[in-house]
Amino acid sequence: MTLSPQSDARFYALRLAPGQEVLSQLRLFITHHQLHAAWIAGCTGSLTDVALRYAGREDTTLLSGKFEVLSLSGTLESTGEHLHLSIADENGAVLGGHVMPGCTVRTTLELVIGELTALSFSREPCPLSGYEELVVKSR
Repeated sequence: MTLSPQSDARFYALRLAPGQEVLSQLRLFITHHQLHAAWIAGCTGSLTDVALRYAGREDTTLLSGKFEVLSLSGTLESTGEHLHLSIADENGAVLGGHVMPGCTVRTTLELVIGELTALSFSREPCPLSGYEELVVKSR
């Protein structure tokens, strides 16, 4: 475990409208506000198209229908993001995984985004996981 320095936080509220693609809108928001160490503090809403990568798989699963967002969590920075999504379908069945491009808002997606103001997030290759993983530094 690596401990990072302490930081104050500030919060932003954002609403995505029907038809908007989630990842592209979050990336625009992060860039526009020049956020360096952000995370999803809260999220509620619904999706019509969902793109997930399930644990241990490389392929993306595409789903269409009416889905309630149960949770969206993870980190965001100007160089990327690591987000996980849990959804419930019209029958209450729950699915979840790594968020991939292609998630489309159905009615609304209401988000609270936090930023650690003294820190900066980036991603670097990790020899243990084989993926680009979070690196936390002081600004």
